[in-house]
Amino acid sequence: MLFRLVLISLVIFANLNDVDTKEYRKEYYASGVLKAEGWVNNDNKEGFWKFYNENKTLAKQGHYTNNKQENYWYFYTQKGTLEKEGHYKNGDKTGWWLFYTSDGKINHKCQLAYNVKNGYCLKYKNEKLSSAEKYKNGKKIKEWFSFAGFKKENNLSDLR
Repeated sequence: MLFRLVLISLVIFANLNDVDTKEYRKEYYASGVLKAEGWVNNDNKEGFWKFYNENKTLAKQGHYTNNKQENYWYFYTQKGTLEKEGHYKNGDKTGWWLFYTSDGKINHKCQLAYNVKNGYCLKYKNEKLSSAEKYKNGKKIKEWFSFAGFKKENNLSDLR
């Protein structure tokens, strides 16, 4: 019985030493303006973070996993308007990314893999589709200026 009690106590004590040290942290510019805020676990960024420009506008926001950008992120201009948004996986840009004009209209959206264009890129003018491009490992391999030509040569299910 005593042995069992000592063993249970050791297991509990060992688990207490492995407890994560999760805390909410704020970082500041030398001027004293808030630069970033979010969760840290064992000195690694974890969970939701926000970053600010020195003029106090939001610069970017999104999630971290083990100090790497993960899931959906938003990026803003110095004036605070949306500049781009998209997915990260294990710190790399992946999937569809949307890019905006300075007045907040969609400029283009592209499929990315490992931080480079890889797949389709759709370009817009005055919020209307103006052309489509196809990329492989960051290099443009084809461009279309009509939806009919694009549709004829491509499988539209690839746009998901």
